[in-house]
Amino acid sequence: MSATLLLVRHGENDLIKARRLAGRLPGVHLNETGREQARRLAERLAAWPLAAVYSSPLERCYETALIIAEPHGLPVRTHDGLLESDYGEWQGQAVDELVKTDLWKLVQMTPSFVRFPGGETLRAMQQRTVETLHEIAADHPQRPVVVCSHADPIRAALMYFLGASLDLFQRLEIAPASLSIVRFEPFGPRVLRINDTGRLDPPAAEPDPVPPSDQDPHA
Repeated sequence: MSATLLLVRHGENDLIKARRLAGRLPGVHLNETGREQARRLAERLAAWPLAAVYSSPLERCYETALIIAEPHGLPVRTHDGLLESDYGEWQGQAVDELVKTDLWKLVQMTPSFVRFPGGETLRAMQQRTVETLHEIAADHPQRPVVVCSHADPIRAALMYFLGASLDLFQRLEIAPASLSIVRFEPFGPRVLRINDTGRLDPPAAEPDPVPPSDQDPHA
């Protein structure tokens, strides 16, 4: 059996527009653009046979996940392992000021060496995100699952599943309300899509396996 995770970044919020680092600040909600982005994604996923919808506990993620889950009649399950990076003292600060610091340059060039002041390391964030996704995949081996999180955790997890260095994760664009797809197969993960914002057809039904007695041994 293989598990398919649909990794969704939350929709737009006012801190994105203001170029401020939201991090784990409470009370950051979707704005109208973000709600519309989530509604469009929900429409694109309406035909998918979802087994579950998971979300970071932060409001902007949970609100996105609620909109996606509604057509399927599913509850949203929150998981702390899907939280945004703990940016510590950087939370709420203006990106235009942070880019002037030496630490920002390290985040861009060698993020695997970075610990945010008063926060967590990016490597620890990657590890908890990947472990959480493996856990969710193991619990849902048959039908697709939506997992709503944040840009950096999704980027970091994708780099892990691609077998690429965390130091290159800034090369991936993860837009608001975008979707990336990872399928967990018996011999490892396969990344099917990254940062998708276009049409999403549901997966084709797999044919029933042919009974061994009916198989042609010479085929």
